[in-house]
Amino acid sequence: MADPSGLPDIRLDTTQLFREDSLTDRRVGTLRRLVPVTADGADDPSRPVEYEGHATLMTQAGALPLNFAIDATSVNEALEKFPDAAKAAIQNMMEEMERMRREQASSILVPGQGGPAGGLPPGAGGGRIQF
Repeated sequence: MADPSGLPDIRLDTTQLFREDSLTDRRVGTLRRLVPVTADGADDPSRPVEYEGHATLMTQAGALPLNFAIDATSVNEALEKFPDAAKAAIQNMMEEMERMRREQASSILVPGQGGPAGGLPPGAGGGRIQF
């Protein structure tokens, strides 16, 4: 049934619930252990426990949050894999930023040819050069 307010129907998927346990050293980052549970809150052994790492990378532009999956079957294994998973997340982020930088550098805006807000109409703008 549609919501009369026009807002989307926001419901949790009761078949994909997890209990979240957080472990942190309060210095480098946080390890989240996601334990699958049923709708009544009981552990669901039919699904695997998942691990996620969270850290903050300080850059000249400010803090960048890092979130990454860790393929592990125990807390000890997740803690051992945390540094390499964090490094891989940083590497992926740097590659994505470089890809976006290249795309931005290669996009040339010509007046009247689109771009932000449809581009500038011919003859508009601060310069006198027209193409």
